[in-house]
Amino acid sequence: MAFSAEGTAHRSTVTGTRGMVASAHPLATLAGVRMLLEGGNAFDAIVATAAALNVVEPYMSGIAGVGYALIHSAKDGKVRALDYCGPTPHDATADRFPTRDLQEGGVTSCLVPGACAGWLELLERHGSMDRATVFAPAIELAENGYAVTVKNHVFMSGSVPRMRPTGAAIICPNGSGPAPGYILVQKNLARSFRRVVEGGAEVFYKGDLGEEVAKFVQAEGGYLSGRDLADFEPEWVEPVSTSYRGYEVYTPPPPSSGFQILQTLNMLEGDDIVEIGHHSVEGLHLFIEALKLSNADRVKYAGQGDAAPISGLLSKAYAEKRRAMIGDTAAVTGGEYFPPEPVGGAVPAGSDGDWMNECTTHFDAVDAEGNAVAITQSLGSGFGSGVALGETGMFLNNFINWGDVVPGSPNCIEPHKKVDMCLSPCQIWRDGRLVSALGTPGSWGIQQTTTQFTTNFLDYGMNIQAAIEAPRFRFGEPGKKILMEQRVSPEVREALIARGHDIEALPDFSAIVGGAQGIAIDPDSGAMMGGADPRRDGYALGL
Repeated sequence: MAFSAEGTAHRSTVTGTRGMVASAHPLATLAGVRMLLEGGNAFDAIVATAAALNVVEPYMSGIAGVGYALIHSAKDGKVRALDYCGPTPHDATADRFPTRDLQEGGVTSCLVPGACAGWLELLERHGSMDRATVFAPAIELAENGYAVTVKNHVFMSGSVPRMRPTGAAIICPNGSGPAPGYILVQKNLARSFRRVVEGGAEVFYKGDLGEEVAKFVQAEGGYLSGRDLADFEPEWVEPVSTSYRGYEVYTPPPPSSGFQILQTLNMLEGDDIVEIGHHSVEGLHLFIEALKLSNADRVKYAGQGDAAPISGLLSKAYAEKRRAMIGDTAAVTGGEYFPPEPVGGAVPAGSDGDWMNECTTHFDAVDAEGNAVAITQSLGSGFGSGVALGETGMFLNNFINWGDVVPGSPNCIEPHKKVDMCLSPCQIWRDGRLVSALGTPGSWGIQQTTTQFTTNFLDYGMNIQAAIEAPRFRFGEPGKKILMEQRVSPEVREALIARGHDIEALPDFSAIVGGAQGIAIDPDSGAMMGGADPRRDGYALGL
């Protein structure tokens, strides 16, 4: 498919021929482009972008967070996934979390930090530059400060109530989130980055920086230990994929929930959604109901990790069977978590008999050599745990909150266990050529919103910027409530209500439905087009 002029975009599209970076903040995108301008490749660019995002979007992701990278190495010629999501600490058990509220923040709420190891694995295996060069933009931004944006202010202010004292001292020393234009300086973070530059992953996981982290967490009553850090290594895994109207769509495997995107596409493939109409009543109803079904399977199976019956879940025959369950009126969803008690009338997950015959930030970088990386990584909630680790300037994730405490749940918290991961970067290929690297933050809304802008791009022929900007919806809590941007016409929303959907209107552009970024590649010319989400501070730059 060549580039399209279709779709209404709030922002101008961005093109390039030598490389492109798209991320959730212009300064982070610029850090990645700086590597490309200095002769680096997409892997150098993506790590520089990741580190810079830690500085300029510190509430979303950071070096003590977790993530997945979906990569294509031109040298190897393969699509692979790097899992740098840490497990629960060895001392974490469900009975230590009597209520979910206790998991929302603080030092008890973390998974083992994986981002440091993940970034350095990408750089050392596939990059072309040294650590000092790649971390330089982030260190400069942290050392000298950067000017807070309007959206920075909104997100930071919203996180103030859950901030712990060490975090508040960095982000809100005056008791409130920094105002737009405030120069936020993070010298301790700059020093930690320099220690990583000098000592590599060793210093974070087995050296003095890791020792400092573990001692702080233990002293504050947390479970993360030096043993947990020393045991951690990122893992190269094979992605999962499905064919969709001639395209091959890839995501990381379970415990990533990316298979929900693929399963939903399989269900949609049985209908001519273009003929049905974009954001028509019938089209939106179909999308919503298909996502409820795939969400039920995600809740049941993602936490099983390698044991998840992925070939069955992604079989076309199973998709057809699930698609046949969609009726004319809204079904009940059981919600995003494994429920303590069954939700009456909720759409069920599938079981073996159904397939036995078949079997939050995102950023991208692409270069002219054919290297491509899509990363979705996170701290969890805003600033993760709300805890800055002593004098390191690093915010600790709170991703144990994505586990649960329900006995019998495949996602129940246990010692040293991987939990269901919402993070789901994507790559799309056709005839052996990369079509797009894309993704979004948004917790378990990721799987819902990614499907929407992916079909905007592949089915409705929108350019990547327009595909990202188009109105979106998501659901979360048990029941029939659907959060939908009000740019979907009132008439359509009223008709959906008449079909049983409980529609709650969101503002025109709401961060509740994600903050997507994407890069598309023209198969004929090799030119690149970048899209970035105005729901956050997203920017794409090409050269």
